[in-house]
Amino acid sequence: MVAHDLPLQRFSELFGPEFGHGKPFALAPLRAALNALGNPQGRLPPVIHVAGTNGKGSTIAFMRAIAEAAGLRVHAFTKPHLLRLNERFVVDGEIIGDEPLIAAVERVWSAGDPTTNPLTQFDAHVAAAFLLFSETPADITLIETGMGGRDDSTNVIAKPAATIISPIALDHQDVLGPTLADIAIHKAGILKPGVSAIVARQRDEAREVIETAAEKAGAPLHVQGVHWDAYAAHGRLAVQTEDETLDLPLPALAGAHQIDNAGLAAAALLYADAPIPNDAFAAGIANARWPARLQALTRGPFSAPIRAGGGEVWIDVGHNAHAAAALAQALRAMRDKREAQTIAVVGVRARKDAGAFIAALAAAVDRIIAVPLNEAHIAPAMLVETADVMGVEASAAPSLAAAMQNAAQSAAPRVLICGSSLLAAEALAAESV
Repeated sequence: MVAHDLPLQRFSELFGPEFGHGKPFALAPLRAALNALGNPQGRLPPVIHVAGTNGKGSTIAFMRAIAEAAGLRVHAFTKPHLLRLNERFVVDGEIIGDEPLIAAVERVWSAGDPTTNPLTQFDAHVAAAFLLFSETPADITLIETGMGGRDDSTNVIAKPAATIISPIALDHQDVLGPTLADIAIHKAGILKPGVSAIVARQRDEAREVIETAAEKAGAPLHVQGVHWDAYAAHGRLAVQTEDETLDLPLPALAGAHQIDNAGLAAAALLYADAPIPNDAFAAGIANARWPARLQALTRGPFSAPIRAGGGEVWIDVGHNAHAAAALAQALRAMRDKREAQTIAVVGVRARKDAGAFIAALAAAVDRIIAVPLNEAHIAPAMLVETADVMGVEASAAPSLAAAMQNAAQSAAPRVLICGSSLLAAEALAAESV
């Protein structure tokens, strides 16, 4: 967070801190507040509602870029933000300004019942987004769940145009349940009767839950690998449904996992019957940007010492084992192009499964530098112990800046900063100074 994040300060003053692992599962207070506001969630442009564990934000970034390339006006609500709360609220293609966002949250506060039926801060984010989106014309609304799906604040939308479930993996087990099937039950809760559901490739345990939930809800299901697919071939991205094939450029976003995210976005817009010509699909896929998703730092003072020595610096918000596996695959592909000592600078929030994250990343890195975060976190010394058990060279640094100084001592290293959106945001802020 930046010091002058006035909207976040106002949300926090009115509703308290945002829960690190989402929100209590109680939608009644939000429904009551929305009713007092005239139910703006019922007056939105057509909504595509996105749940899943990883890839939600990237999928929305691709959909937004495609729709805007087609000349459509787009609203988008995503989570988390990196530098300022405003990033979560894109109104007609623009990040909302401080004054309208603060005005919206104060209207939400006035509509709620803080004494007997209090809203959480994330409830207020969602209600403010619905207010802003309902009062500005647009052609499409892209909504990302906060956590889970079935009981998530965003799931008060009764009839979206389409739903999406991105890859499901183990994360937030303390809230969503210990198994993949438990988590899938929450994610599948966004499925609605008669509403097409576009589903990324899933492990069997999750896929079976989704199929059962879709049948029960009466939701038409379009599953990757069955009804549609996306893959790279001959330097291009192919997206195929039962009725159509798109021949597209590869995504600008780095990593093989973005092939699936781009394909999921394109398939969702096809199944939602959005009015988009093929050239807009191509332009959107090629031009989509989404900060801190395997993003290279190339211009600022933070990465300069390593770049000056011929090295590279990358950042990613990935924080669970599934994301770490995707990062490991990307690092191996980078190594095929340029051999380099690979250093992962890792910070992990408290209650996250650091062992699973490091295990998935370990085979693709030469050493790990563990660092603290600016919120509750796993102690760097514990991360070092975890890495040591797995046979990975590791050390602790007192700060991200110190870790970068350490990494700069290596010859032309490849540095990946990962493990938390907080760490990625810190790196972005330092790079932009």
